[in-house]
Amino acid sequence: MQIINPTSSAVYNGVVQGAYRMASTEGILSLWRGMSSVIVGAGPAHAVYFATYEAVKHLMGGNKVGVHHPLAAATSGACATIASDALMNPFDVIKQRMQIHNSAKVYRSAFDCAKYVYRNEGLAAFYVSYPTTLSMTVPFTALQFLAYESISTSMNPTKKYDPLTHCLAGAVAGGFAAGLTTPMDVIKTMLQTRGNAQDAELRTVNGFVAGCRLLLRKEGPRGFFRGVGPRVLTTMPSTAICWSAYEASKAYFIRQNTV
Repeated sequence: MQIINPTSSAVYNGVVQGAYRMASTEGILSLWRGMSSVIVGAGPAHAVYFATYEAVKHLMGGNKVGVHHPLAAATSGACATIASDALMNPFDVIKQRMQIHNSAKVYRSAFDCAKYVYRNEGLAAFYVSYPTTLSMTVPFTALQFLAYESISTSMNPTKKYDPLTHCLAGAVAGGFAAGLTTPMDVIKTMLQTRGNAQDAELRTVNGFVAGCRLLLRKEGPRGFFRGVGPRVLTTMPSTAICWSAYEASKAYFIRQNTV
């Protein structure tokens, strides 16, 4: 839904219609295109993400029981994002290219996609969207961590392990942050898929500001919120699962170390 000037066969007007159209024209497995790239990059990126988060949060005194530290939470989340995105950005570019309409005709696999992008656009193509990605993920993570810490502290002041609290707080925080940062996500998608664009202007857009100007001219203000529905709907369960798994693992290791 975030592709600018798509072909007539790739115009999606909503989650249900888009999913049905993709499944019926490209096969049900098209809904999982790009998954292999995410799997390869997500593990190491999340390890770096939470390791950085905990280290910075500890240094800023954000782990004290019964005390809410919104600045520590927001700063820790921002630092964690900068570190993890440096590792994840190339994998995200590959994922985005593989999810373009009829991409299966161009790329057979994630490795094939990586070779194609490198051969035709060079190494810079994997990082041209990195500054824009940070312009989205830093405020996204800061907002998410701030909201998560605020909601979870309010629901569970003792900060003891509580699966329901972590799940609900993670979902609400993720949806809130995703909705507010959708404009940056649209520009990021534009930069990451520019190599496949038919429009000459789209193929040469080279940064966040240029992308904003082009999008405003072609789509108007509404263009900045293309795909906001699917983005919120996918982010809420994703962050709920992420925080639940993280808090469960954290509680397990704390018990192991105190035995």
